[in-house]
Amino acid sequence: MSIKFTANEIRYIALFENMTGAMVKDCIIDDENGKVTFVVKNGDMGLAIGKKGSTVSKVQRAVDKGVEIIELSDDPTQFIKNLLSPAELQSIKVLQRESGERIATVTADNTNKRIAIGKNGINIERAKLLAKRQHGISNIILK
Repeated sequence: MSIKFTANEIRYIALFENMTGAMVKDCIIDDENGKVTFVVKNGDMGLAIGKKGSTVSKVQRAVDKGVEIIELSDDPTQFIKNLLSPAELQSIKVLQRESGERIATVTADNTNKRIAIGKNGINIERAKLLAKRQHGISNIILK
């Protein structure tokens, strides 16, 4: 599935890659909540964060927004785990319906469910969007 980036997202991606050396696979700008989410190539998380978070702090100052970094994974269950971190999930099952639609069912206790959902559902909505863009998963159901 191809992703079309806005001019603003392309600028942020270029800035992030130049400052960190990490390769960006996806980017979401959330102006409403003052946050930019970058999905980096598997293995580039250390580059993106930097020693003691120094690199990510520089990027935050440069974009004047909160920056969130998620590591991409070829394994959809690992990617969903990365998306919903720091929530500790009990299980993740990705099922394909007869229609071809892929759905992820995630099980977590109440405390971790709250973390996964986030304030006003922001975390789970972002996770659904990125799971769809990266792995074609149309929905994430929290149990």
